Amino acid sequence: MTETRGAGPAVAFAGVVRTFGDVRAVAGLDLTIGRGERVALLGRNGAGKSTSISLLLGLDEPTAGQVRLFGAAPQRAVRAGRVGAMLQDAKPVPRVTVRELVTFVASTYPKPMPVDEALALAGLGELAGRRVDRLSGGQAQRVNFAVALVGDPDLLVLDEPTAALDVAARRSFWESMRAFTGRGKTVLFSTHYLEEADQNADRVVVIDRGRVVADGTGTDIKQAVGASVVSFDLQGRPEPAGLASLPGVLSVAVVDGRVRLRTADSDATVHALAQQGPVRGLEVTSAGLEDAFLALTAPTAAPSVPTQKAGS
Repeated sequence: MTETRGAGPAVAFAGVVRTFGDVRAVAGLDLTIGRGERVALLGRNGAGKSTSISLLLGLDEPTAGQVRLFGAAPQRAVRAGRVGAMLQDAKPVPRVTVRELVTFVASTYPKPMPVDEALALAGLGELAGRRVDRLSGGQAQRVNFAVALVGDPDLLVLDEPTAALDVAARRSFWESMRAFTGRGKTVLFSTHYLEEADQNADRVVVIDRGRVVADGTGTDIKQAVGASVVSFDLQGRPEPAGLASLPGVLSVAVVDGRVRLRTADSDATVHALAQQGPVRGLEVTSAGLEDAFLALTAPTAAPSVPTQKAGS
């Protein structure tokens, strides 16, 4: 049966639940992603992100609810060549060259892109003749990207795509992603590099406890959390016990010898700090996506960003 290319959004989760015994890894997930979007999927370890990706790719079945890709079951979309995936646990194939591997994968798709184009997009032109099992970690990651890309899928799912890449390779990777979605393709990627999500995603979706707790642009999410960050050197001060009770303070963290106070009233917080004694290296900045992410996924956090419809 011929696949209908225009049917449905790229991704649609409707009330999806996945349980493992008494554990609800996914707990009523609703998410729609339109074609041509570049969406970052964020979540703590154990938040349900990996399980959601497995359901999306048809590697697992929901306990309840429904997952659809382009209006069809995930397995059907995968068989039709509409989905490409780059997963963290990919292993190098021994005794084959980069070109041989990418060429083989291309042959399994109905309408692949030219192999040389996929190699160029992945930055592998000069490595095409090298054996895959003799590449560095960053080079092997680029091979995984070429394998996911060469089928010219309508949906590309990337799990930690820039792990092991250097700064220049990351920049090149995201340029390729923008070109890919510019052709009407959809990219869903998960990452622990929150700055990358902020800079390269049209939408940021945060999952926690198996549900969507935030969905919008990076700017939307940062503004909805509505806080500033007051940071200063811990050196010369007592341990930060009691800082949580200062006016305006929402959370306290110590990172590399710096205290970070997320606060709803930076003026009141700074004034109270000054009354306690000298403050070294004081900085007041707007909350970044990392601060918003930590606020949204804190044990007592509640959803604070309205879910955004695909394409809005």
